[in-house]
Amino acid sequence: MKLEELKNNYRLIDLFVELVEIPSPSLKEEKVSKKILEIFNIYGIQAQYDSFNNIIAKVPASYGFKEVQPLLLSAHMDVVGGLDPVNVRLSQNGKFIETYKTRTLGADDKVGVAAIIDLAIKLNDLSCQIEHGPIEITFTRDEEIGMAGIKNLDTSKLHSKYAVIIDGEILGEHDNEGAGFTNVYIKVHGGKGGHSGINIQDKNRINAIKILSELDTLIPQGVYKADERGVVTSINAGVSVGGTAGISVAGAIKEAYMLGKNNGKLSEKYEECNMLDTMVKESALNVINTQASQSYSIRSSDPENEKELLNYINEQVKMLNVKYAGLIKIDMEVKTHLKPFVRSNDEFLSNVIMKAGEGYDFDCQPSSFHAGAETHVFANEKANAKNQAFVPVIIGLANLENIHSADEKLDWNSFLTGSKWLEDIVTTFARESKR
Repeated sequence: MKLEELKNNYRLIDLFVELVEIPSPSLKEEKVSKKILEIFNIYGIQAQYDSFNNIIAKVPASYGFKEVQPLLLSAHMDVVGGLDPVNVRLSQNGKFIETYKTRTLGADDKVGVAAIIDLAIKLNDLSCQIEHGPIEITFTRDEEIGMAGIKNLDTSKLHSKYAVIIDGEILGEHDNEGAGFTNVYIKVHGGKGGHSGINIQDKNRINAIKILSELDTLIPQGVYKADERGVVTSINAGVSVGGTAGISVAGAIKEAYMLGKNNGKLSEKYEECNMLDTMVKESALNVINTQASQSYSIRSSDPENEKELLNYINEQVKMLNVKYAGLIKIDMEVKTHLKPFVRSNDEFLSNVIMKAGEGYDFDCQPSSFHAGAETHVFANEKANAKNQAFVPVIIGLANLENIHSADEKLDWNSFLTGSKWLEDIVTTFARESKR
């Protein structure tokens, strides 16, 4: 089967492909959000922007279910990847929707966006026979980098207490707790610097990159603690920069600006896939560097264990500051990005999700996930129009592979199954709420 046949046979697939072909990196979601509003308008679905340009939409309940509690369905519009074109195809075996391996597909999270739009269209149809209560919908911006969309979402416009966040990677995934996310920023600075050919013998000139490397060898990488639940605390080195790379980056920005101003084409060496290699090979190497920085992410569902790890890192920083006192300085900054998503005592929504999953050949038992997500903000920082705290969960509607990479792909057949499960969740929620 060809991709065009799939699109013709399934509106869900057609919507998904249409959305992923619109690049929407974080905080640059304008084109895809306009397309979503256009689709909602075509099908007569009430939808609008909030003050941060998140989308809020609503679908009225079916006959006999107007009085049941509403249910919120949510997904994020941004993807990992730039503004370069998204060329979509079927894999050679016909099982997956993928790109031509030049960039991310954006199935995270346009699977969620497409599934919600498809269901909203179905439920809003006057001939629809599916039983459902009031449905509220939010599509947020900037989930992948700063969570700015959900943090600025105007939840005073929402009446739902229960929220289904569609952002999982596996069909049947059902998470009702998750790890918090803390950033650690290390900066080495204040060295004397100099020319590596002329001043290399001067022991008072310390290279910031080497000091950073020394510190990095003392800081753990990967799993820091695990138990029967799985990974409890982990740490990952995310970004390492320093030396004369900043000069090269500044030059690249200036060159790109001038080329853009004159309608010129940017050199391939400055494309995303080549940029790091360009910086490494074209930056000056004859400098005793005075500055280097590294960032780490710590994920943990155990605050005490996270505190222990942070204290350990801080001790290593102190030790090296003593060792190189008067020669160079090391600063450490800790910033909490997301508080842990703690499992709620209210299990109504989780029970609905499991009941809706009966009869499918996947496991949808609730579990914990070791990542940050919008559930954390819904649970810890937001309240609805009635000033009630949200009870959110994350679910997965399809099997995704290699997300956030050029090898990202979607098992489209699992997606069809997942969209039917979502429909069953909505129906089961309405019926259970009516009891």
